[in-house]
Amino acid sequence: MTNQVRDATGDPLDYRSAGVDIDAADDSKHRIKAHVESTFTAGSRGSFGGFGGLFRVPPELKSPLLVSSADGVGTKVKVAIEAGRHDTVGHDLVNHCVNDILVQGAIPLFFLDYVAFGKLIPTVVEDIVKGVAAGCRENGCALMGGETAEMPGVYTPPDFDLAGFIVGAVEEGKVISRDGAKPGDTLVALASSGLHTNGYSLARAIVRDRLKLGVHDAFPGAGGKTVADVLLAIHRSYLNVLRPVLPQVHAMAHITGGGIPGNLDRALPPHLDAVVHTDSWDVPGVFRVLQEAGGVPEAEMFRAFNMGVGMIVAADTIGAASVRSNAASAGVAAWDIGRLRPGTGRVIFSNGGVE
Repeated sequence: MTNQVRDATGDPLDYRSAGVDIDAADDSKHRIKAHVESTFTAGSRGSFGGFGGLFRVPPELKSPLLVSSADGVGTKVKVAIEAGRHDTVGHDLVNHCVNDILVQGAIPLFFLDYVAFGKLIPTVVEDIVKGVAAGCRENGCALMGGETAEMPGVYTPPDFDLAGFIVGAVEEGKVISRDGAKPGDTLVALASSGLHTNGYSLARAIVRDRLKLGVHDAFPGAGGKTVADVLLAIHRSYLNVLRPVLPQVHAMAHITGGGIPGNLDRALPPHLDAVVHTDSWDVPGVFRVLQEAGGVPEAEMFRAFNMGVGMIVAADTIGAASVRSNAASAGVAAWDIGRLRPGTGRVIFSNGGVE
């Protein structure tokens, strides 16, 4: 005799009753197919729906090194969920990862994403992947695959989490590292497009608890833009700005979690200090609003947020001029933010009271 396990009502259990909807997953796959295929590049091999993504290393690379990175967008997803606007965080994810490998001189080849839900909603999946695909097209990399998971009991609907994985390539003899930094190098800052993908737990707490604003309310001093407009501004990619001048770059730092002090030091050899002049730029209003409303100390602001600086490039005088010129052509503000000098690997703030 076969014993069938039943629930309290005596009805047979299935995957849907346990919280996982396979039909919704299938619907999601059909919805994202066109978005994924829109990113395929010359190196893409195979077709959508395989168990693994296939990609051909560019044949023009004589001695390629593969460069990989993984990241997420943190609690920025909470803003997207509250605003019901899901088509930007995927774009954020790609741009963030592109910038992370760009600092080593790598050009992106392909990308994979991972989205986990408490309850899978096909239209939300489509919007997220639509944003990922937009980021891949912007940066010329293929979306080779990913995973969409429904995990009841781990995530509470409508919450979801989002992660991305990128692989790029660089010629072995053209890797950019801290070893290329030289005393006297100029530090060129490239403007951020907002908070990018860091500091959102603090920003959300200030907006919610101190400013008493919801995502659809106007953000102070933002010219009528809502909280969602300001906080969901897409993380800028610097690939198209910097790719033409990479041979002139000595070192680079992507300003993410930890701000300038927690990232610029990663681009410094142990015998050099970076002197950053905090009076060389006007900090964007969004950061000053958050600082004032939250009573956040200046030093903490520089650790939690990028303060308007998304990337810092170290180069000699000629290289720095090329970076500034290329940025201007791309419509990205760039300025000299400081200089490298002999030292012990420290980031030193001057004229701003942060040290």
